[in-house]
Amino acid sequence: MSVMIILIAFSILIAGGFLIAFIVSTKKGQYDDVHTPSIRMLFDDEKPNK
Repeated sequence: MSVMIILIAFSILIAGGFLIAFIVSTKKGQYDDVHTPSIRMLFDDEKPNK
């Protein structure tokens, strides 16, 4: 039974770490532009000037 308590505490600690990482990444603007990356491959590349 003590192993179950240790595993639950460890999983809550890991989940809290992921939550903190998610909050930090959203505050830094990681997920601001969700539309452009999905259509970027459809744009033509600029041709170099000769």
